[in-house]
Amino acid sequence: MTNNADHSRNAARVAPRSAHAVALAAVAAVLSAGGCTSREANGASTVTASNVRLTAAQRQNIHLYTLAPSRFRRTLETTAAIDFDYDQATSVLAPFSGPVSRLLVSQGDEVGKGQPLAFVDSPDFAAAVSAYQKALATARTDRRLAELDKDLLEHNGVSQREYQQAQTDALNAEADRDAALRALVSLNVPPEVIEAIRAGRPVSNPGGIIRSPVSGTVVEKLITPGELLQAGTTPCFTVANLSRVWVIARLFGSDLAAVSVGDPAEVVTGLDTANFPGKVDKISALVDPDTRAVAVRVVVDNPQHSLRKGMYVRVLIHSRADSTGLLVPISAVLRDDENLPFVYLAQADDSFARRQITLGSRVADSYEIQAGLRAGDQVVVAGGLFVQFMQSQ
Repeated sequence: MTNNADHSRNAARVAPRSAHAVALAAVAAVLSAGGCTSREANGASTVTASNVRLTAAQRQNIHLYTLAPSRFRRTLETTAAIDFDYDQATSVLAPFSGPVSRLLVSQGDEVGKGQPLAFVDSPDFAAAVSAYQKALATARTDRRLAELDKDLLEHNGVSQREYQQAQTDALNAEADRDAALRALVSLNVPPEVIEAIRAGRPVSNPGGIIRSPVSGTVVEKLITPGELLQAGTTPCFTVANLSRVWVIARLFGSDLAAVSVGDPAEVVTGLDTANFPGKVDKISALVDPDTRAVAVRVVVDNPQHSLRKGMYVRVLIHSRADSTGLLVPISAVLRDDENLPFVYLAQADDSFARRQITLGSRVADSYEIQAGLRAGDQVVVAGGLFVQFMQSQ
């Protein structure tokens, strides 16, 4: 009796375990069947358990777009930096030697043509004024002597040779006078000072004045009080016209092939202002050896001086060359947790599969597709977020 009772209890223990094993085997078989994959003959995306299936009512809110080759003009987007328009920027060199006694402007000041920028205690200024005074007096004297010899020649008072020598001396003295005058002008001596010297009035010697050769903005101040300047070699200021600037972008490979001089462009600053229109002005013939990029210069009008040297901006270059490729509406493109772009692709079994894609340039309200899709594919353009929500459930 004892053995029979023990046998019955053991059988009771084994029975639940056997039933549990059978249930596990059945679930495994279902999962195994559900995990099997199949690929359509046309090469569509793999249909897996992760594909999204919607009811007929849910599909009413899903809109599809069929991809087909399109002709379009690319818009290239890249980063760039603002620089001066060096065609309208002037480096002001010291016209004379000597120490700087006083600065009259600061960086960022607006200046007019001929406006004083700095005072210099220069012996060159005094020497030039003195040389002009002497040359002026000599020229006047020699000219009077030449006129006098002309009268004497008519009355046989001097020889022809003496008369010709007097004329030569007068011409040489006037040439020296003109050279001394040009020296004063090169030193930026004010016209009123030159006129006073011609009139014989006394002239004070306030020292040399460095003047702006053009109207614009003082964008660089390169000297300090007390600094010793060397005539013709020491850079003192940079004055630039900031109403137009250069935007230097850098492009690579295939993007560069789509750009040509004259293409319209837009500069995006990210500020609360409209984009700045511009135009591609120059494409460098050299490749940067470090980045392998090619510099592309965009000229932009800057009437309010909102664009400043050194600013980083975005540039949209609208290519005028026609391209052919696949375009997908912006609304179809979603982003995953790693910010990588993907779309939902309609499958032959009415499910939707996630497909990673590689985006190219933006074209109006579409993106150029570089990889991941092909002509004839159908992607979700409305309702993609709902499909993504259903996939996450």
